Amino acid sequence: MADIRQVTPDFAVAPQLTEADLEAVAKAGFKTLVANRPDGEGGVDQPRMGAIRAKAESLGLKFAALPFSGAPTPEIVERMGHILNEAPQPVLAYCRTGTRSITAWALVHAGQGAGDDIIEAAAGAGYDLSSLRELL
Repeated sequence: MADIRQVTPDFAVAPQLTEADLEAVAKAGFKTLVANRPDGEGGVDQPRMGAIRAKAESLGLKFAALPFSGAPTPEIVERMGHILNEAPQPVLAYCRTGTRSITAWALVHAGQGAGDDIIEAAAGAGYDLSSLRELL
């Protein structure tokens, strides 16, 4: 079963998902899945995005691929913001541990005067984003 970590009512993150996790994701009410982990990053045993996309779409989920490594660039943050604004909600984003996904989400909301709220929401989901305080 996927380790889904609810951040807000409309957004959650998870470590790497498998095809077997997706029925539970759909039953949990998620409408959109965002993949932030590049294929092959974890070697040959890592589930591939194409297979996850096919299973997600067969379950009626929208799928968005936004793979990246390291810290999200301004372009990634912009694209993540577009996905979050356009996607049916709630959204579940995943990567290796969930950290990349929640960092991109947090940076989408940077400069909106809610830095402490963002850090608190992330902490509630088990992620320490306090190092981003100056950016938020």
